[in-house]
Amino acid sequence: MRTARAVDGVLFDKDGTLFDFSATWDVWADGLLRDLSQGDAGRLDALADAAGYDLENRRFRRHSRVIAGTNREAAECLAPVLEGWTLEEIEARLMVSSAKAPLRPAVPLPPLLDALAALDLRLGVMTNDTEYGARAHLRSAGVEHRFHFIAGFDSGYGAKPAPGPLLAFARSQTLDPSRVVMVGDSRHDLIAGRAAGMACVGVLTGPARTEDLADLADAVLPDIGHLPDWIAGVTG
Repeated sequence: MRTARAVDGVLFDKDGTLFDFSATWDVWADGLLRDLSQGDAGRLDALADAAGYDLENRRFRRHSRVIAGTNREAAECLAPVLEGWTLEEIEARLMVSSAKAPLRPAVPLPPLLDALAALDLRLGVMTNDTEYGARAHLRSAGVEHRFHFIAGFDSGYGAKPAPGPLLAFARSQTLDPSRVVMVGDSRHDLIAGRAAGMACVGVLTGPARTEDLADLADAVLPDIGHLPDWIAGVTG
């Protein structure tokens, strides 16, 4: 853990961080792939293989490109199987479908975000999902208005693991990046945080395990519900 220092802002990843990855996205992907297959078992198998999805166990494989990728990267995975579809059509289908995913927050979000706001922290979300999807999910969870900054890979700042969108959050809130905490469930999140000069906290509500995140994280927590205590510990 780094030495004690002030924290002025917290930037969250969305999927696997604010929302439990498996309960949300494994369920959504199963329905989407079956819908896209149109009853063709061979096509379903090919789509699942392209997405890195385990049909038998109904979950993404740990190293699926879709897990931490952008909406476009997910579309690119599926494109070779979806003959007759343009990449833009696949992207649009994924964007609209994912906005209706069966969300399960990792912890009760309103009280957690209120507790962080009470510490006078600026709060943001940066996801490799679309901004449209991010806002739809946060609105559905009743917490969109609690964030000062919301960005997707298509918001004009770039995508993780590049640091650009993280630095955009810091600039937008007039924060020193070294006083911002990046919270995420993937190596993409933490690589971006390190490159931006931020503190990095990993959480285990996504596919990654402690050993996948530990070398990049100042701390690895079970979930974001432990974040206020961690912040109190590093600033006290």
